[in-house]
Amino acid sequence: MPTAETVALVDALGSEPRRPGAFRELLRRGAEAVPDIRRGLRHPLARVREECCRLLDQLLVPGATDELTAMLDDPDARVRVAALHALSCDRCKPDADACRPDPAVLQPRAIRILHHDPDPHVRAMAIELVGLWVHSAPQAVAALVRARDEDLSPAVRKKAGWYTPGGTVHRRTAPKPTRAWRA
Repeated sequence: MPTAETVALVDALGSEPRRPGAFRELLRRGAEAVPDIRRGLRHPLARVREECCRLLDQLLVPGATDELTAMLDDPDARVRVAALHALSCDRCKPDADACRPDPAVLQPRAIRILHHDPDPHVRAMAIELVGLWVHSAPQAVAALVRARDEDLSPAVRKKAGWYTPGGTVHRRTAPKPTRAWRA
């Protein structure tokens, strides 16, 4: 059941002077505020939707991954960027494994965004999501190589290069070989 106070805090995310305080208070409230934050993903103001994605990045619950995935179709590029970050970033979450998006659903969408979104910032953020599967899915590697070689944006090409085989992020995230113990 939404509380009037929490709904007002979500609405305040659309106000420049009130946004920082509302964001901190919603974050402080944690799981108690998540239902209202999730409702904020359907707010008429793009800035509120963006901030709700940013909040869910840190307060993500398993049921919200589908709603964040739906935000990938938002008409505002800033909302799409925030949703991509929330779905791909493990550093912001206390238990990232509990809310791992379903690759069968998300990977094809992320690849489509990487190749077809009109905004280069969105495509650049999609690289991080596609990069989650670079060591386990050949289609992710192929998508990143294509972006590295063909994207119109030099920034997107550069970032894609970091995630392709031989790139700095690819090397850093490579699975470690298992050591055989000698008896």
